[in-house]
Amino acid sequence: MSSTASSPNLLFEAREQVAYLTLNRPEAANAIDVPMARALQEALQRCETDTSIRAVVLTGAGPMFCGGGDLKTFASQREHIAAYIKEVTLLLHDAISTMARMNAPVIAAVNGVAAGGGMSLACACDLVIAAASARFTMAYTRAGLVPDGASTYYLPRLIGLPRALELTLTNRVLSAQEAQEWGLVNRIVPDADLSTEAEHLARTLAAGATQALGAAKRLLRSGWTETLETQMSYEREAIAAAAAATEGQEGITAFLEKRAPRFDGQ
Repeated sequence: MSSTASSPNLLFEAREQVAYLTLNRPEAANAIDVPMARALQEALQRCETDTSIRAVVLTGAGPMFCGGGDLKTFASQREHIAAYIKEVTLLLHDAISTMARMNAPVIAAVNGVAAGGGMSLACACDLVIAAASARFTMAYTRAGLVPDGASTYYLPRLIGLPRALELTLTNRVLSAQEAQEWGLVNRIVPDADLSTEAEHLARTLAAGATQALGAAKRLLRSGWTETLETQMSYEREAIAAAAAATEGQEGITAFLEKRAPRFDGQ
């Protein structure tokens, strides 16, 4: 069973418990303006609330993943540019917050260049698969701007402060191989295999214990900022709740019966 709810700026398709979100402004390098940011926010809110969606793939239409903010549109705002950018970031940041708290894992399938806000989006996803030709660059300061899209939160945690500073201050372009070596990318695949590999991973995750996956990723994110004792208290509560839930009961029973568990998003 599949469903679609596309907008001109973002294609949305849900099939076999996986939602496929495609940034859809290829003529503008999939650059982020208010309509695209709003479409992304609304699509991810649907993914969060629709329990039939158990994994998400985010990619870009055409040859680029996302070129970042739409500087052409920004410039057209003239004296209203600050208000316009605040609206874009409000919507984009809400979308990123949704990705962090939702149960369904979010996979970035990075085709071509991920620059500026596009790189920030990739960093905010739970897993990143990159085409061999993919490139990553912060690009903000080259245009006299500063990072957004939670990149100042995620990037130092993913690769360390010295490397985060290097990428941000010099706008160095990383190849897919370098991005993997630095910890930004989980897997590199041939360009022609990107969609297939992302779909395979998403289906594998969708067959898992969705509530446990969501709780696990939230624990890993909170562990960056909490004290040891506080984090262990979160772990205690989370594992107790998981064991008592339908997923946990099925997982334990399946292990004892020496069979594969059958999770269905309870």
